[in-house]
Amino acid sequence: MALCGVSSTPNLQLLQSARNSNIGLKRNHSLCHPTSSSYRGAKPVRLRCSSSASSNVEMEEDVRNGSSSVSLEDESAHVMQFKWNDFKILDRVSIGHGGRADELVFEAVVQVPDSPLFNQGVVLRKLNTTHAQRRGRRAIEVLKKLVRRRLLYHSYSMQVHGYISNSLTDDPYSFTLVHGCHGSFSIRHWLQQSDWLPTLEATLALDEESFRRVGDDTTGGPAVSRQLRLIRILMRDLLIGVNYLHSHGLAHTELRLENVHISPVDRHIKVGILGNAADFYGDGPSSSNAYSTMDRRQMMIAFDMRCVGFMMAKMVLQELMDPLIFAKLKSFLAKGNDPSSLREFFVTTLNTNSESGNNGVQILDRNWGAGWHLLSSLIATRPSKRISCLDALKHPFLCGPRWRVAPSMDIIRWGLGSTAVRISEEYIYRMPQRQRLSHFIELMEMLNPCPKPNCWLELLPGRWRLLYSTGKHIGLTLRQPSTRALIGNVHLTISRASEDANNTSLSFTSDIGFTAITSKDWPHDKTGARGKLQTLSQFRLVAGKRLYLKEEKKNIGKFSMGEPNAEEGLVEKLGTKKWKKVVPFKEFPSSLPVAKLVSGEIEVTMNMADRIESPGKVIGEVRKQIPQEMFDLSKLVCGTYIDSRLLVLRCVNGSALLFTRSSLDNKSM
Repeated sequence: MALCGVSSTPNLQLLQSARNSNIGLKRNHSLCHPTSSSYRGAKPVRLRCSSSASSNVEMEEDVRNGSSSVSLEDESAHVMQFKWNDFKILDRVSIGHGGRADELVFEAVVQVPDSPLFNQGVVLRKLNTTHAQRRGRRAIEVLKKLVRRRLLYHSYSMQVHGYISNSLTDDPYSFTLVHGCHGSFSIRHWLQQSDWLPTLEATLALDEESFRRVGDDTTGGPAVSRQLRLIRILMRDLLIGVNYLHSHGLAHTELRLENVHISPVDRHIKVGILGNAADFYGDGPSSSNAYSTMDRRQMMIAFDMRCVGFMMAKMVLQELMDPLIFAKLKSFLAKGNDPSSLREFFVTTLNTNSESGNNGVQILDRNWGAGWHLLSSLIATRPSKRISCLDALKHPFLCGPRWRVAPSMDIIRWGLGSTAVRISEEYIYRMPQRQRLSHFIELMEMLNPCPKPNCWLELLPGRWRLLYSTGKHIGLTLRQPSTRALIGNVHLTISRASEDANNTSLSFTSDIGFTAITSKDWPHDKTGARGKLQTLSQFRLVAGKRLYLKEEKKNIGKFSMGEPNAEEGLVEKLGTKKWKKVVPFKEFPSSLPVAKLVSGEIEVTMNMADRIESPGKVIGEVRKQIPQEMFDLSKLVCGTYIDSRLLVLRCVNGSALLFTRSSLDNKSM
């Protein structure tokens, strides 16, 4: 029958611990002396185990009622010892409970009438190797630490009931863990189903009350909206479970889709059996020489949050379930690319003709690109920059429209930049779009997080792709040039001349990819000779100011075709109650700090893949279609906005160039 303890003479346990003294029982000494209700009020027990293969191992356990906030009765109620004949072994094993190579997994039903688990299904996980047994004992050890908050433990962890005690005739080197059976599928197995979205919605019985708990009051709708609501539910539940561990001084260290299950009974995410959970503080404050206690805690939390970020990426972007595409993501981050440019990477990497229709990109683009911001915050390169569980739960991406969230200044900047990027991708720029883009760029310059040149020297180096210019736009549609050229990607590569902090010299290289169209039927056939126009110049970065001159308003007529005045529209926008709370200026400023660019000599080269006629005319046509500042870099005057993702440069004529950070190994056309 199932036992809550053993007799006061633990001969079997001493024999087992003596034989296993080489597998790290010193760390898990509490398992060597199982508890029993008959020990209530007993004195501390001191056991000494010896082995010929190792030195003596001392194990102490204090079971005084006043020595811990967790009573012995609570521990014995959760950690039980079983025997193999206490179970009826089933003839099947669910896919989601599949173990590793060093585990044997059985599903069984408890057959002991006196047990509180009578007739309940459990999972028997037989651990055969030293490392696997250490995981099992660690799971019970963690259970005793988390038992004081029993409700949260049952909600967010696969409940560990106990273990099977081996008899003398059994294998003394094996250890069998008994834990709950919380559904047949892990999140990975759910996502691998072809109809995972409707099936998971039906399994979890999602209703209006479920969506109301994440700030939404709608049901149904297109697949993108349904998937977004489901991801909010799963991510919030996952973050609550991980935060529960972190608040108890534990890090999960193994957060992966295959280790996390969804229980259809209580509709909660189970974060595993916690066999690899690690303590923040180790064996004591002096256990680590490399890091202080706080550094160790921060690093372990940051590791868990990075794992949560990868899980979120796979749940949103189904293409990442392909190991090859996920390997590209890991390679992208390993090369030093900033996670804030993930959208640029995914848009060029993911298959646009996939069956999912890039629903994941649409989900992350919603709400001013809040999803991309959360994803980049979870997998930030620096561990100190990664978002915590509590801050992630308050992030706009995980909060429905019914919840009023006060966004941080960083999220406001991100939203302005994301909206500007989305508008620039529409390509057809009518007057309303051009005015909106000018407004957003001006607002970004007002909220520039890096006004000092030292910050620019840190963020400027890299490869930037040109998105938009507020100057004139000349294309092929309304003209009949003698030589036609189709412009590809335009990149600006910036590098430092020296790593010396006092050296402010920078090298600017403009790469303009184009195709010289040779076909007469160019609207339908755009084949031709590929080429690249490259401009190189040296710059020196100094501090400066951008002056805003107050001019008298002039009546230029009702039907004026002049360029939109961005500053006048910006003054009106800043006067509204909404933007007064955001912009740190009570009135339109007379000047703003900028990074002034002092140019040097310019070198221009052109390379063609094939021989063409009249290369001079091709260069002239390319110069007409691109902003003149990308050909003549000396016309770049100053930088007015920069962050890890976007860059705004101002030119001599006052126009602005908007860039987005591109991958370091991304090649232009």
